[in-house]
Amino acid sequence: MYVLIHPGSPSQALTAAVLTAGYQPVPIADLGEAADKEPLEGWAAGIVELGNDPSRAITLSAKLRDEYQVPILVVVDRTLTADLGDETDFDDFILTPVDVVELRIRLSRLGVAAAVDSDDPVLRFSDLELNTATYQATIAGSPRDLTYMEYELLRFLVEHPNRVWSREQILAKVWGYDYFGGSRTVDVHVRRLRAKLGEERASWITTVRSVGYRFG
Repeated sequence: MYVLIHPGSPSQALTAAVLTAGYQPVPIADLGEAADKEPLEGWAAGIVELGNDPSRAITLSAKLRDEYQVPILVVVDRTLTADLGDETDFDDFILTPVDVVELRIRLSRLGVAAAVDSDDPVLRFSDLELNTATYQATIAGSPRDLTYMEYELLRFLVEHPNRVWSREQILAKVWGYDYFGGSRTVDVHVRRLRAKLGEERASWITTVRSVGYRFG
């Protein structure tokens, strides 16, 4: 099940908690991205980190709840709970650091179905599906012809969203520590992947200047 998360670059702690709880986090920066990245089955819930601008985040929470009719859980630092006041534009809140068990309980109380452990070999991100058993990749049901290493790179990125990886780290994780090619190999494969993902989805792979790449 897909859970939208705001902001577009959420904390790694929250992303890890959502993944551990069994849900697929999809970061969004605004309503436009929520629409662009909405999965076919719709959003299961929304999780909004209040951050340094609680009023703006709460305003977006209200818009997301109204637009998608989903429960909104806000994440707030325990020192800033006073900022919540009498706000009613979200359904519940959870304090940092986020506890996975508490996260599951709060989502359950909001009517979000529990994540089910399964042997499903399909990785999903928005309308992208990667079948790890057959090495098939589809976008909105349309097959994408990927080479083995293109598939492995995309699989690695999908499995590790939001984190920034250096080219050297990607080489080691995807190509292996015994690979002697240069970091340009990563750049070439990222360029090919972006082309095969298509113009609308190429931005899923973000270049982080002087560092490497981030997916999501």
